[in-house]
Amino acid sequence: MNMERIEGMWQQFAGWMKQTWGERIDDPLRAAAGRRERIIGRLQRESGIEREQSVKALKEFWQQNRHWNH
Repeated sequence: MNMERIEGMWQQFAGWMKQTWGERIDDPLRAAAGRRERIIGRLQRESGIEREQSVKALKEFWQQNRHWNH
């Protein structure tokens, strides 16, 4: 297991904690940031790529699919 995957697992856990804390204190921005961190961590864990590449991939996905729910 390479370091990017381990960092991804840690990122997922940290995002989960941030999301849970945001939901508990009724802070939707913190909860959303936690969900974003969990997604980035999962990308990093599943693919084994660096965090910067995960952030870039997520940003590109959101730009291409920003109207998917309309």
